[in-house]
Amino acid sequence: MAVIFIFLDGIGIGENNEKNPLADSSLKSFSWFTGSNGLHSDCSAISKPAVLFKAIDANLDMKGLPQSGTGQVTLFSGQNASKLVGRHFGPFPHSQTKHLLEEESLFHKVIELGKKPAFMNAYPDIFFERAEKRDRWSATTLMTKSAGVKLNRVEDLLEGNAVTAEIRQNVWRETLGIDVPVITEEEAAKRVIRAAEKNDLVLYEYYLTDKAGHSMDRSFADQVLTVLDKFLVSIINQINESDTLVICTDHGNIEDLTIKTHTRNPVPLFVKGDTDPFISAESVMDITPGILEVLRKS
Repeated sequence: MAVIFIFLDGIGIGENNEKNPLADSSLKSFSWFTGSNGLHSDCSAISKPAVLFKAIDANLDMKGLPQSGTGQVTLFSGQNASKLVGRHFGPFPHSQTKHLLEEESLFHKVIELGKKPAFMNAYPDIFFERAEKRDRWSATTLMTKSAGVKLNRVEDLLEGNAVTAEIRQNVWRETLGIDVPVITEEEAAKRVIRAAEKNDLVLYEYYLTDKAGHSMDRSFADQVLTVLDKFLVSIINQINESDTLVICTDHGNIEDLTIKTHTRNPVPLFVKGDTDPFISAESVMDITPGILEVLRKS
């Protein structure tokens, strides 16, 4: 029994109107969970055997707009990083919260349970060069390397054991000039499913939703959501019945393309599989504890 955790950056629950690219019935993955036309504030919570959808808080009892640095540290530790810092902070982890990723993260706790975590994202060499030179790591990469878990590179892509940030590998090939094949969203999903057969927790991060929200560009938003949707639908259809799929985010953004900033909207929690540990979830603080509870049962 494994958990597949898909972290989507910058997806909130916005109004049901044409300004919200998530309020679209063509987004079959979100619609599968909500039973509605995509994801929006008119969607009712869903709690039934093996399927859960609910709105949870990302503001963490702090004023101002949630930010990725504190939001993601909270998501991956179960502790309120914004309160620890005294404000929302991002995009990278604040110095006062790094210890949560370096010593007390979801990955560390999974390993303490005698389980095996894996991070699916691959990074080009230039990422490692810049991160090591500046000693500036994202929340996911700091957590991963601090827990002694492998950070994937180009060779892992070529072996079919990792997934790029844009899913299809096209940016690596077309923009970075790295000789990797373009793949389908379905193939990327198969890689995640295969990883879940070898690991107890498999994490994948998709940040382009946040980038699209900041761009205020509807065509770009639709593009990244279409790719994401095909990827998620494939995972929903292929995941083993004994496994649990958890999809969550750190703050709102893309649901309101009329503004360039993050939002204070609630964020979605989607679960397929063992939903019991998440039924009482109220905020992004509850995701790590929920995942650990699922894994303790196996």
